[in-house]
Amino acid sequence: MRWFSDLLRPKQDRFIRLLLEQAQFTVQGMQALEKYMRERNPESAALVARLEKEADEVRRILIDELNRTFVTPLDREDIFTLSRDIDDILDYANTTVEEMELLQIQPDSFLQRMASLLSEAAQEILLGVQRLMDHPNVASDHAVRAKALENRVERVYREAIAALFAHPQDIEHVVNMLKLREIYRHLSNAADRGDEAANVLSDIVVKMT
Repeated sequence: MRWFSDLLRPKQDRFIRLLLEQAQFTVQGMQALEKYMRERNPESAALVARLEKEADEVRRILIDELNRTFVTPLDREDIFTLSRDIDDILDYANTTVEEMELLQIQPDSFLQRMASLLSEAAQEILLGVQRLMDHPNVASDHAVRAKALENRVERVYREAIAALFAHPQDIEHVVNMLKLREIYRHLSNAADRGDEAANVLSDIVVKMT
């Protein structure tokens, strides 16, 4: 039976590697988003879009592997859900940039703070995936940190909404308020997906230990 285990192992390792690739693209994408929120230049916007497409391709490969593999190193549904949630974080980053470019929204301090926290959360998720197989308890610690960062994003989101509607002025100002609210919501949704990814990591650790 040893030969059979050895035969299966490359496929098992491949799923972890693909999840890692996704998480790495997400970290890079959130760093590009953070830079965009500081500078709002076309290069950063294009980089976010490119990384999102590259991450999508990795997810397509992962799903194809899931469909063609009988034995997986983790629960099949957990692999699929973790991949989806990591992918969604970067998807929301990309749609945030797309809408800001379309609506000609200038980044404010709230967007900059949210992007910075999301970048940190993406890094924690990457570390969680890296430690998952060999050090699951450490992976769980990183999941907890990612969830704490999600809570901080939500606090900034609520601060941003409160400040946004505190002193409405003319109709142009109101229109800008509505635009900004949508952008804030995109980043709040990205944080929600990060929280879900952290939950999946924690669930996997519980099943492993």
